[in-house]
Amino acid sequence: MPDRKVKKIIVIGHKNPDTDSICSAIAYAKLKSILTGKEYMPARAGQVNEETQFVLNYFEMETPKLIDNVKTQVMDVDFNEVPGVEKTITLKKAWRLMQDNHLVTLPIVKDDVLEGLITVGDIAKSYMNVYDSRILSKAKTTFANIVDTIEGDMIVGNPEDYFRDGKVLIAAANPDMMEYYIEEHDLVILGNRYESQLCAIEMKAGCIIVCEGAGVSMTIKKLAAERGCVVITTPYDAYTAARFINQSIPISYFMTTERLLTFELEDYTEDIKDVMTNKRHRGFPVLDKSGKYMGMISRRNLLGAKGKKVILVDHNEKSQAVKGVDGCEILEIIDHHRLGTVETMAPVFFRNQPVGCTGTIIYQMYRENQISIEKNIAGLLCSAIISDTLLFRSPTCTCVDKQVALELAEIAGIVPDEYAKEMFAAASNLKGKPAEEIFYQDFKRFKVGKITFGVGQINSLNVDELKVIKEDLIPYLKKAHKNQDVDMIFFMLTSILDESTELLLEGDGTEQLIEAGFHIAPENQSVYLPGVVSRKKQLIPVLMMALQQ
Repeated sequence: MPDRKVKKIIVIGHKNPDTDSICSAIAYAKLKSILTGKEYMPARAGQVNEETQFVLNYFEMETPKLIDNVKTQVMDVDFNEVPGVEKTITLKKAWRLMQDNHLVTLPIVKDDVLEGLITVGDIAKSYMNVYDSRILSKAKTTFANIVDTIEGDMIVGNPEDYFRDGKVLIAAANPDMMEYYIEEHDLVILGNRYESQLCAIEMKAGCIIVCEGAGVSMTIKKLAAERGCVVITTPYDAYTAARFINQSIPISYFMTTERLLTFELEDYTEDIKDVMTNKRHRGFPVLDKSGKYMGMISRRNLLGAKGKKVILVDHNEKSQAVKGVDGCEILEIIDHHRLGTVETMAPVFFRNQPVGCTGTIIYQMYRENQISIEKNIAGLLCSAIISDTLLFRSPTCTCVDKQVALELAEIAGIVPDEYAKEMFAAASNLKGKPAEEIFYQDFKRFKVGKITFGVGQINSLNVDELKVIKEDLIPYLKKAHKNQDVDMIFFMLTSILDESTELLLEGDGTEQLIEAGFHIAPENQSVYLPGVVSRKKQLIPVLMMALQQ
């Protein structure tokens, strides 16, 4: 059976990830792996924007894996890694395996591929049903299986040969009578009488089983070899040997091979629960995406399943979190935003600091744990701070952010001012991109009471480019408003050089809300906000306060 991979702990940022979300996930996954020796996997909950891709390329880092759903999957459940068996094993051996391992279903596997299933019920039926005396030959039973089942010894013949023809019978009568019911190729169970053994061989029996540990003479051995008759001895009496012999049939004769109900590692547990409930099976095979057998899962395995283990960075609000976060096991939250609505099933490590970037906090954690930071990781964290603080221009920027960024820049070997120009220029390269892609490049949802609103933002060095984007976005806002199922939509067109924002609006009450918050009357679905560059610190608090009033 293939080895089951160790479950990795996912470190992931918010939907529509920005540079801080991606870079912090990579850096923190690295730190946790170093500190614990466990596997932590950085991930992203959405597409990487131009700015972030520039950063990843600049420092030669792989883009984290896209995970847009952390709902519990079969791979997250501790299902039973029951080894598969070959279809050639006997019913007796299959029964013992089930009893020893408390199983009700046994998977039949060849080269890691599932061939069929056999259940306790199947084996019970094989014992209780009355089969004709030719069942052993119909099932193409090997002599090795017969020897193993009756705990015998092979005296004459090849254990790998098959009992292919004939019936099974007990030679209880005298030799004169045996001549009338023994046919060619039959398997004859008999005692230690020389005459009976000789008669069976002369009647062209395919195999004789000598019971009660009786010896076999050299004459019988020689004659059996000449006539092609297999000779087996067993310590059992004739009755017991006859009772056990059908247990030597290979399970391939009774196993189910068609319409097997299987699940894949990637299947969501919420989807398979109904299937399990509607079927009477006790166990279901689990396959990987290539079809290899991995184990068996039952309804009991789903009880108390904790799901994926996740660490959230750069957010703590459910509306911004990856889909399915409710059902996963949140281990930690590292963030620099306001407290949101993510609920956890158990206490977690939660670190939230009033700084301008999650990357700042993670660098502090490297230093607190006395872990030296690699050049490329330093570059990622420095980029995150430059991005979130607009190169220290944003009101969210603290002296700690700036100090940390300068330290990281030195380690990474970059000059912040020069590097920032390249990074922001990459982010400003929005020419020709569709309005939908621009809109979702950095979009977040928020909720105050019963009101839900969304805020997107684009930062650019090019004022003219922002004007073109505005013309494309205003008509798209109606579609986004409907698709996002929110009450209001706001979009910030932020000029880095002017340190200002033109705010686009969509939805009932948006103009009144902006006028109440900023004391400026919007016109034609937009309003100019000089000095406003931060969504987190300058826009969201004003909107929330106005909504609460």
